[in-house]
Amino acid sequence: MGLAYPRKVDLAHTPTPLQYLERASSKWGCGHRLWVKRDDLTGSTLSGNKVRKLEFIAAHAIDNGYDTLITCGGLQSNHCRATAFVGAQLELAVHLLLRGEEPPERDGNLLLGHLAGATVNCYPTGQYVSEIGDLFRHWQAHYAERGRKALAIPTGGSDGVGVWGYIAACEELAADFHTAAIEQAHIVTATGSGGTQAGLTLGTALHQLPATVWGVNVCDDEQYFLHKVASDTADWKARYPDVPSVTVQPRVLDGYVGQGYGIAGADVFALIAQLSRLEGLVLDPVYTGKAFAGMVAEIAAGRFEGCRDIVFVHTGGIFGLFPQRAGFNC
Repeated sequence: MGLAYPRKVDLAHTPTPLQYLERASSKWGCGHRLWVKRDDLTGSTLSGNKVRKLEFIAAHAIDNGYDTLITCGGLQSNHCRATAFVGAQLELAVHLLLRGEEPPERDGNLLLGHLAGATVNCYPTGQYVSEIGDLFRHWQAHYAERGRKALAIPTGGSDGVGVWGYIAACEELAADFHTAAIEQAHIVTATGSGGTQAGLTLGTALHQLPATVWGVNVCDDEQYFLHKVASDTADWKARYPDVPSVTVQPRVLDGYVGQGYGIAGADVFALIAQLSRLEGLVLDPVYTGKAFAGMVAEIAAGRFEGCRDIVFVHTGGIFGLFPQRAGFNC
């Protein structure tokens, strides 16, 4: 299907490899072939899936005269850290609005965000949740008063602009499928802000990829993500009215959030360690570890029967390991 993409800034190292997991397939595959799309290798300081979205968001900002990027997330937000480094690469100022009290020592993504030169404000969780819209408006007005123009980027870069990143990634996957002789597949990804899932779901439809996309939610619940994918899709159609008309059906593998966002159980930490030793592939406890654990459980339950190939999209997040080092028995 012919598709006119908006301009993007080339930041990611793509195409990323599609890697067959021979030993993981033997251990957990139950007859399926397990593959991993190595989007942890996209570059821009190991920015994972975030940089695919930010290529389009940054171009949108530059083309519309913005000189500052304001975005938000948790203290260990991968997206916020990625935005900080994209800003440094493109000489755009970055301001991060983070959820939670600033810890006495900076670690992981928080440390890197400061290192990249971002302005950082931390807010107690209650205030952040109830006032994030007002905080965006406050800081946009703050910059406007100083003759600057600040773009408000939602959590995870997940909106009608950001979804282009994974619409484009589906073109790569089409080439990967051809090379690997994958005739049909299930694609599994962690979903936390919904944008990657929305882009993959749209992309498989637009590029007629023979695949079904599943998001393993790491926060909220199934209904939230069904709504979020629909909302991002509607925003994409509203911003780009000339895009082809496609029908999308988001699918969620619910039940693997555990105690909450950013809180992994001992089983997830154990799985991360197992996979690291088995394949040399490192996941994180916030996103990919939970998603891989959910995928393994669903394989064992027979969810994917009748389809040989399962592709796990590794969305990155390695820096989230270090603040949670206590979870590992190493």
